[in-house]
Amino acid sequence: MSFSIATWNINSVRLRLPIVERLINERRPDVLCLQETKCPDDLFPFVFFNALGYDHIAVHGQKGYHGVATLSRRPIEVVERRRFCDIPDSRHISVRLDTGGKSLLLHNFYVPAGGDEPDPEINRKFRHKLDFVAEMNAIRAEFDEASCSVLVGDLNIAPLEHDVWSHKQLLRVVSHTPVETESFEAMRTAGEWVDLMRHDVPPERKIYTWWSYRAQDWAASDRGRRLDHVWSSRDLVSSLTGIEILREARGWDRPSDHVPVIASFDFD
Repeated sequence: MSFSIATWNINSVRLRLPIVERLINERRPDVLCLQETKCPDDLFPFVFFNALGYDHIAVHGQKGYHGVATLSRRPIEVVERRRFCDIPDSRHISVRLDTGGKSLLLHNFYVPAGGDEPDPEINRKFRHKLDFVAEMNAIRAEFDEASCSVLVGDLNIAPLEHDVWSHKQLLRVVSHTPVETESFEAMRTAGEWVDLMRHDVPPERKIYTWWSYRAQDWAASDRGRRLDHVWSSRDLVSSLTGIEILREARGWDRPSDHVPVIASFDFD
């Protein structure tokens, strides 16, 4: 049985409904995880997505900021809308669904960006980001014979040297500073998560999922970062059939600065 999960920081779901519809029509993921929806729950476009085949939708939103949503073609059960750092931001939702004869626990995250100054003593946004990642140590890749786990989202950290356009120039830029990347990888390892995007891609190959709006010609300059991630429990690695980064979506009409990432699996 084939199964796919797409993750995308959409940067306002209602503003970008046309390109979300394009993604759905062209790729038809079984599950679509959106971040930065910027939409309170009561105004989420449920009817729009129902018409596209997503009858099962779990949202955790707020007005104007943040927000995550998980849309599925098959039934889902909301497990948790977790609050981090005792701040009531809408940055996480987890659901369960049946797939491949197993119960899949799916986490959808939007990690704080962290502001511009990489010093937690003078930048409370950066302190918040580091504390948020530290609390994510509690999110483990649970699995057994009957269950498995996936974690996706805009995690706002590019951990590896070739996850950014210039490792040397970005070492003092938030999203690639050593304090972020080291704590991020330590958290991933502690949770026993497998980085599926890098599983079959050598570390020396560049991977990007985000290109700044500030670039006059994002494609020509190609100054990207890998801020969006797909992780799984180790039992799912053998079922992975591919990871697709839709770079072309950065050039769609009124785009997000992030592009979709789609993980495909084949369950026996």
